[in-house]
Amino acid sequence: MRPPVAPPGWSRWLVPPAALSVHLSIGQAYAWSVFKPPLESALHLSGTQSALPFQLGIVMLGLSAAFGGTFVERNGPRWAMTVALVCFSSGFLIAALGAATGQYWLIVLGYGFVGGIGLGIGYISPVSTLIKWFPDRPGMATGIAIMGFGGGALIASPWSARMLDAFGTDTDGIALAFLVHGLTYAVFMALGVLLVRVPRTEGARRPGVPGALDGPQVSARQAVRTPQFWCLWVVLCMNVTAGIGILEKAAPMITDFFADTATPVSVSAAAGFVALLSAANMAGRIGWSSASDLIGRKNVYRVYLGVGALMYLLIARFGDTSKPLFICCALVILSFYGGGFATVPAYLKDLFGTYQVGAIHGRLLTAWSTAGVLGPLIVNRVADHQEAAGRHGSALYGLSFAIMIGLLLVGFVANELVRPVHPRHHIPAPREADDDHPAEHTAP
Repeated sequence: MRPPVAPPGWSRWLVPPAALSVHLSIGQAYAWSVFKPPLESALHLSGTQSALPFQLGIVMLGLSAAFGGTFVERNGPRWAMTVALVCFSSGFLIAALGAATGQYWLIVLGYGFVGGIGLGIGYISPVSTLIKWFPDRPGMATGIAIMGFGGGALIASPWSARMLDAFGTDTDGIALAFLVHGLTYAVFMALGVLLVRVPRTEGARRPGVPGALDGPQVSARQAVRTPQFWCLWVVLCMNVTAGIGILEKAAPMITDFFADTATPVSVSAAAGFVALLSAANMAGRIGWSSASDLIGRKNVYRVYLGVGALMYLLIARFGDTSKPLFICCALVILSFYGGGFATVPAYLKDLFGTYQVGAIHGRLLTAWSTAGVLGPLIVNRVADHQEAAGRHGSALYGLSFAIMIGLLLVGFVANELVRPVHPRHHIPAPREADDDHPAEHTAP
């Protein structure tokens, strides 16, 4: 399925909304926690069991992005968005069947496995196209789209909660909510499928703006053989681990930190804190990625990793003495978490060119799958051990925060080791006319 080539005079600013229609939809994944309590009550599940669909979805996101990235490059963004639409929406429909019949394994299969494939393909689907349309501002362009993934939960959370209030929290109500999600997201994502265009050679090149295929180009197959790719893998993994460590346990964490003070945090205040973190995650994706166009990718990752380590240190030392300090530091860390996701496609473009940047990005997202397991494991396992040892309050998190500081410093060093890719990995200059025929892009 080849996407239509943009006609002369077609505005490139129509491409980010096409990407947003997909990312705002698949960003629902961050709102899975809304369904956890009803599922636990209706199907008699433990907290660990109710988390399985989300965990499997994140794992499949990384795996499908890695294995499907080359197919996305070959077949173009319209094909990728269509696959994402079918998988993500049908995942909800399978989950609805599972809820209606009381078969939890169908919910895990639908939302986690099938829907997770839609997450991965949908996440990388617009990256290469956006960079080709905006070779002058790749950080801003990818930041706009990936911002949608971070902000999807801001729409999905209240919407899902209202549906459960209206339909009920028994199996029938949950099934109906899943059904509405699947059908609605299918319509919304279809807007992106219909709207997306690839640039003509002459349309992509503007006066004073470099062409999309200017500079050295590296295939996906060669990219994974370079030290630069694996340095960036470590950078992304460490940054995501540090952010998701707070995000996954945000509400109980702030409650624990101030449980022994004169001003404990209420349940509603903890929920408000989670909403603030989501907003910081979303804002960081467009703000920091746009800043990277001005100060450079390496410099902005120095900020993410170096300042992020400082924020963790401040929380560990003084977080339980000041709520404003705790909240501000956590918001900064989450803005770095979101910014890291949005900046990395432009960083890849700077190092490897645009030839197969979508496929390279997909392979790099295995770092997200790793961090999605590593971050929550560190924070929860350490807190459980500290609680078993009789500690409470902020003492539950001191050791895990020290580990996070160490991981961020590892990422900082990895970022410093990034250098331009050696010419032996470059491919012969691909014909820019190939932009009009993405199906012809194959790894050498």
